[in-house]
Amino acid sequence: MASIVSVVVTDDIDGSEGAETVLFGVDGVTYEIDLAEKNRAKLTEAMAPYVGAARKVSLRRPRAAAGRQAGARVDRAEIRAWAKEQGLKVSERGRISSEIMQQYEASH
Repeated sequence: MASIVSVVVTDDIDGSEGAETVLFGVDGVTYEIDLAEKNRAKLTEAMAPYVGAARKVSLRRPRAAAGRQAGARVDRAEIRAWAKEQGLKVSERGRISSEIMQQYEASH
């Protein structure tokens, strides 16, 4: 037996269907809200004077806790060699501790 699942995004203001997610920011905080066409137009109109006078800023995601972006390629052999030169204890194989990774990244 097959089943069909439908996801209907509704407007967060009035519950109408056909909403799309809108992302905006105020005072350093980024917000997201689902709005249908009518309420999206109201928001766009209300913000138009401010958007017209503002500067565009590209959104940056916070860096990973270890100080590097997730999935970034690193030369682990180079990091191990650097750690040994610094007198730090590092294993020959396997995971390199986050403390050593942070120290390496801070020095480069």
